[in-house]
Amino acid sequence: MPKHTREVDLIVLSDLHLGTYGCRAQELLQYMKSVKPKRVILNGDIIDIWQFKKSYFPKTHMKVVKQLMSWIADGVQVDYITGNHDEMLRKFNGFELGSFKICNKVMLNLPDGKAWIFHGDVFDVTMKYSKWLAKLGAVGYDTLIMINIFVNWCLKKLGKGRISLSKKIKNSVKGAIKFIDDFEQTAADIAIDNNYEYVICGHIHQPQKRVIENEKGAVNYLNSGDWIENLSALEYHENTWKLVNHEELFQKLPKIKPDPEEDLILETDHLFEKLVEEFNLMKVS
Repeated sequence: MPKHTREVDLIVLSDLHLGTYGCRAQELLQYMKSVKPKRVILNGDIIDIWQFKKSYFPKTHMKVVKQLMSWIADGVQVDYITGNHDEMLRKFNGFELGSFKICNKVMLNLPDGKAWIFHGDVFDVTMKYSKWLAKLGAVGYDTLIMINIFVNWCLKKLGKGRISLSKKIKNSVKGAIKFIDDFEQTAADIAIDNNYEYVICGHIHQPQKRVIENEKGAVNYLNSGDWIENLSALEYHENTWKLVNHEELFQKLPKIKPDPEEDLILETDHLFEKLVEEFNLMKVS
């Protein structure tokens, strides 16, 4: 185990969106290799199945999958909660193999109370009633990410720092702010009604850790964020929740050098072959 690896009781990762141009796989892999978790909860939108038709799955994304499989092979309990972008996996709800499980939600009995963990798209009215509109929005978001990549490339050439266009838009549009507030309040209200101490979501790409109250009580609301804009995760260790992000964890380390294999794209058929190959290796080990 590397000297800088931290032991953590539990980590929650969501919205990795592997298979999209915006996924920051190298930074994600650096974080994953910096921790030694006893349990991992993948809270939805891990592999972006909506985008598979683009046949885009760089080898750095495959390395993230291999790291997850390495944890499973080592006996780390990995719960894969399905999200809207990987909803195809919902038909396999309850599937278990060794320490790996596919599910729609996770309930934890922690020393200071119960925690309810789920992706959160169930609260998204657009997803529930107009899935085609949500997918159209995903295409627009993906296009914005592509523009953002070009903008950040230009900024890097000018010696300036990165910016997130989607994050700036999200934080400045009143409708987006209201949607986030409504999402968080709805999750909190249901959790309070069911006597949960914690409610933990993903989906909205908005990392958060705060107490939300209503007339019936209060609950700790947490959101693990994403690995496109915020590069954040939740960690639970020694009975304490902590929201971490890549920039704070690795600010004193040298910047990640581009992986020469990053642009090597796996075709969809080859991708599934590689996934099956890694899966079989995991079973053998």
